Amino acid sequence: MTKFSTHTQEMLFDFELLPTSAILLSTDEINQAVEFSSQINNSAYQWQTYLNALALFAFEQWLEARDDSFTINREKCTVLQPAIANAICAVSNLQVGEFKLCLIATGSLTDEEVSLPRAVVELPEYVPHFYVLVEVLEEQESAVVQGFLSYQQLTERLANVNLLPQEDWTYQLPLTWFEDNPDRLLLYLRCLEPEAIALPTVPPERAYNLSRIQDELTALLPQLDSLELWQVLNWEQGTAVLTSPELLDWVYNFHDSPVETRNTKSLQNHLSDLIKLLTQPAINVGRWLWDELDNLAQEFSWVLLPIAPATAMRSPGEEFTAIKSQLQQQGLEIPLQARAAFKDLLLAGFQLRLYAVTWHLVSESDPHLWTLLLVLGAPSGDNLPYSLKLRVSDQTGILVEQGINEESGGSYLFTRVVGSWDEKFLVSVSLTDGVELTLPTFAFYPG
Repeated sequence: MTKFSTHTQEMLFDFELLPTSAILLSTDEINQAVEFSSQINNSAYQWQTYLNALALFAFEQWLEARDDSFTINREKCTVLQPAIANAICAVSNLQVGEFKLCLIATGSLTDEEVSLPRAVVELPEYVPHFYVLVEVLEEQESAVVQGFLSYQQLTERLANVNLLPQEDWTYQLPLTWFEDNPDRLLLYLRCLEPEAIALPTVPPERAYNLSRIQDELTALLPQLDSLELWQVLNWEQGTAVLTSPELLDWVYNFHDSPVETRNTKSLQNHLSDLIKLLTQPAINVGRWLWDELDNLAQEFSWVLLPIAPATAMRSPGEEFTAIKSQLQQQGLEIPLQARAAFKDLLLAGFQLRLYAVTWHLVSESDPHLWTLLLVLGAPSGDNLPYSLKLRVSDQTGILVEQGINEESGGSYLFTRVVGSWDEKFLVSVSLTDGVELTLPTFAFYPG
């Protein structure tokens, strides 16, 4: 009689328990899942992201094995975007043909309920046509596509039983809500028109809602530390964050930053600047190159100046000619095609004047670059107050925060930033006692 070792018997036992519908996961796919989960700095979501990635790989195998004519597009898939996966535990925005799918990965179906993030139920940015349930058998390095549920079915059943979301921004759905024959999903993907399942549209007031609660978010988000969004924000505030890729990036980078830097003034300043960049209208300095001011620039009393010397100039023009000469001595050449404008400011009783100069940068590597040169001074020519600071931010962070050298003093602050045509800059002038003036955003849209 043949004898087997205990280890061999266990392997055979595991093999026998593996469902015939299981999809085997390769070592490479498992390693990729580990890599994706390692990018998640929210420890509570790391394991789920690992399961989500395995579910994605298994579902793609499952679909291709049954019909290789389907076009699978994972470009916008949330599990592959760390900032989103760090906040939403689902594989949303997976595109199969014209349909949007959301994969719900679970490590075990012994429970009678399935946890679904509130975001993929209520936020149009993440709502799919179909929710697909995938059981990941992690120890057996395999997964099983167990069932699916359409968005229409979900909303009807939620309304019928008045099922409300949990405190942690999840819905606990009965397992029986899911169609247990996943092959029927193939029929829908082949034959159903996407319009047959009406999805919600993104409301136009997203930016307005964000601007309305910007002070709340600026105060609350730096309190995250080791907490999750739902522990700090209400759902309205959470919606503003979860529907803004830029704010999700901020949260991701916040969790990734050293603990000792998380409550610094610089961090809060950038958060405030970021929300303004996302919500405020922008002055199009690209129009300046055509000797034009847009309505916003006119509203805020910007005045165009010529760059080339002229026989008769107003006082600001004469002043800027001297500034230009000083910059040239420091090695900064301002091309003739550049255009400048100025605006007088009043900050806590101090009279200030801000010059802004812009031009299109010619680059072989990237033809869509522009630059913004800023010069902050006083119309009287007096030295600037020592406590004065000039700050420039973009969506990635604070680019410049410049102050006066207390030993040498100075009549001007100079700074220059470069960006692509889709980048905007926010400029703020402040004093150390908390008085701050923020100007409308600068953008460059060549006419």
